[in-house]
Amino acid sequence: MNPVFRTLAAAVAATAMTIGATAALAQKSGGILKISHRETPPSGSIHEEATNSTVAPYMGVYNNLVMFDQHKPVNSLDTIVPDLATEWTWNADKTQLTFKLRQGVKWHDGKPFTAKDVKCTWDLLLGNAKPALRKNPRKIWYVNLDKVTADNDYQATFHLKRTQPAFIMLLASGYSPVYPCHVPPAKMRTHPIGTGPFKFVEQKQNEHVKLTKNPDYWKKGRPYLDGIEWPIIKSRSTRVLAFIAGDVDMTYPSDITHALLKDVKKQAPKAVCNMVTTNVNRNLIVNRDKPPFDNAKIRQAMALTLDRQAFVDILSEGDAVISANFLPSPYGVWGMPPEVLKNVLGYGDVKANREKARGIMKSLGYGPDKRLKVKVSTRNIAIYRDPAVILIDHLKEIYIDGELETVETSNWHAKVGRKDYMVGMNLTGLGVDDPDAMFYENYACGSERNYTGYCNKELQALFDKQSMMDDQEARKKLVWEIDTKLQEDVARPIIFNAKGATCYQSHVKGITTMSNSSYNGYRFEDAWLDK
Repeated sequence: MNPVFRTLAAAVAATAMTIGATAALAQKSGGILKISHRETPPSGSIHEEATNSTVAPYMGVYNNLVMFDQHKPVNSLDTIVPDLATEWTWNADKTQLTFKLRQGVKWHDGKPFTAKDVKCTWDLLLGNAKPALRKNPRKIWYVNLDKVTADNDYQATFHLKRTQPAFIMLLASGYSPVYPCHVPPAKMRTHPIGTGPFKFVEQKQNEHVKLTKNPDYWKKGRPYLDGIEWPIIKSRSTRVLAFIAGDVDMTYPSDITHALLKDVKKQAPKAVCNMVTTNVNRNLIVNRDKPPFDNAKIRQAMALTLDRQAFVDILSEGDAVISANFLPSPYGVWGMPPEVLKNVLGYGDVKANREKARGIMKSLGYGPDKRLKVKVSTRNIAIYRDPAVILIDHLKEIYIDGELETVETSNWHAKVGRKDYMVGMNLTGLGVDDPDAMFYENYACGSERNYTGYCNKELQALFDKQSMMDDQEARKKLVWEIDTKLQEDVARPIIFNAKGATCYQSHVKGITTMSNSSYNGYRFEDAWLDK
């Protein structure tokens, strides 16, 4: 290196270190961070749940092997950092992924963390352990995982059946904590034990979730907070009022709509609010095993009646992203751009689509004088109920009269998982912005999260093909082909991806709002209160 450049680089590095040291000195320890919650979490066991109602309050209890950098808003392969693992390596054909583990880490009950805990966790997820998980929504993520071995106390290896370059993305998700071997799944639901920066205190139905600082956390100096409290406030408008009044420090993640954001800015002008596109899409689910919805023509007509722009205009004041399964650029990596999406079934001219849909329904014997009556089921929170009402209005256009059925969160995922519904308005969150998570979890034959029962083995072979590809641009083209086919098959018609804001009081520091994930940004070990 040229000596001048070497000197300049050293000066820049020294300046950066000084700035970093100054920033570190500014951080304060102590205080309880209060974050409003929309409902009582179904349990504290992240591996058994399919909602960030559990991930958000409980991620700080746990650690992963690796995680996404908590201060980079876009999750990708390039933003994965060590957690319980200090380093990792692939073998030559990328079928073995080996992790070296941290030493001296303790579970919250004082027992040591070892590679056996890593093996036990993925034995649970593979269904190879007893007692078993009660629910296992992401078992399908690991369809390509043969086994995990504890090579010694501080090294574990994941053995894959075939190459899968993006496999480590699954492990970095907030949905992928390591569990202790010595604690049964039943206890993890009610009193979870982790290695994370915060220890579980209590969860009270319709009241709160409370965590306290882990004084023995393996990351020295963290966390800064004495604890975190999540008061449960079911009404969104009441949650906003609590924030404006200063009763909570932070709103529930992405809870603030465009309309509510105006109120917050007006009444709490010092608040910091980040509006981002979420990777949680609204979608139509239809139980294809129940007549008359076992008829593909009816399902196609239902897909054709959707007016996606109307959903966006009503619910997001025109500011949301119409998509298929993936967020398009610049919001995400894998989605089809508008010029491609417009040619996919149901995304073209709404008037023409509905005319075609009415023709289909008439050919099946339905019409103005013979209407199909259905129950439209949805989860009993605003972000589900509001689009469900619009869906019912759109179904009327094709002679289908829907009656709204609301279901509490504790029952919702189990209800749709056992196919106990006719038609539903559903939200699907992508735990990792990668096709391996989306395709297998939501569309693979037999997946617990495949709520419509869709099964296309020829298409599933393409899931495997894209999963093995190193060339990401070539992989993207195949992903678009697969996504187009899923929409044509009315597997789970996607309507749009909403935007939502997370607001903080000005004294809340050290938190970054993720932009392409609603599940990976809640460790809070670097959060602190400047008051």
